[in-house]
Amino acid sequence: MIVVTFIVTIFFFASPNKTWTTRNDVNTIKYVKIAGETLKVETASTPDRWEKGLSGRKELKKDEGLLFVFNYSDEYPFWMKDMNFAIDIIWIDEDFRVVYIKENATPESYPETFFPNKKARYVLEVNSLFSEKNNLKVGDFVKFLAS
Repeated sequence: MIVVTFIVTIFFFASPNKTWTTRNDVNTIKYVKIAGETLKVETASTPDRWEKGLSGRKELKKDEGLLFVFNYSDEYPFWMKDMNFAIDIIWIDEDFRVVYIKENATPESYPETFFPNKKARYVLEVNSLFSEKNNLKVGDFVKFLAS
């Protein structure tokens, strides 16, 4: 029994992605490694932050993003209400795989909503054309990093 507990403990702490399930865990996510790039991210893990997103901001720096962390997987819709610049919207499942990408969502597209074709637990907003420039594809693996 001790050996099993030890192995499970090692696997949990050594795994490349921790399952971020509590609010405290979510707040430790500082970076996302995706398509060979490491982006500094803010997290949106509450209904108020989910609703606001990047709305009203003037810009997003090249190496930054906003990571939405939801309580469970679903087909979360996104729109470009009150946005000032175009973005790529990337849906990520519980296994940290990209399941859908909306490239170059523009402010002019509002009130259109964008839906993934599979359930996702996380959504990453990045500058427009990030996906194309970095050859990001559905199925790619994503890592969340504390530092």
